Amino acid sequence: QVQLVESGGGSVQAGGGLRLSCKGSGTTVSRYCMAWFRQALGKEREGVAFISSSGGRTKYADSVKGRFTVSRDNAKNTLYLQMNSLKPEDTGMYYCVAQFHAYCSGTLSANEYPYWGQGTQVTVSS
Repeated sequence: QVQLVESGGGSVQAGGGLRLSCKGSGTTVSRYCMAWFRQALGKEREGVAFISSSGGRTKYADSVKGRFTVSRDNAKNTLYLQMNSLKPEDTGMYYCVAQFHAYCSGTLSANEYPYWGQGTQVTVSS
């Protein structure tokens, strides 16, 4: 099974940047496609970015295209989310998620990912 731990969250002013990291346990993390989701207080969870197990394919929510970049370093069992030009509406709890490659749909639907981290808070002030 996969255990995920996020880090890198914090408070930043609008227009600034932040890089989130997600460390996965085990020796088979490279066999999992991964994604980032976020949830603001009182709001539904939203898919932010997806990356295939090899890192060769990515998908982003329209709201973050051009501003966020998802990447991974399988040798380090780590997933990243570089966030630039942050806006107040980017505020929320960010979660790292994973799914075994054989069952990856390549979508940003929360129900497609059985493994979730505990989340890291991102707060963007104006």
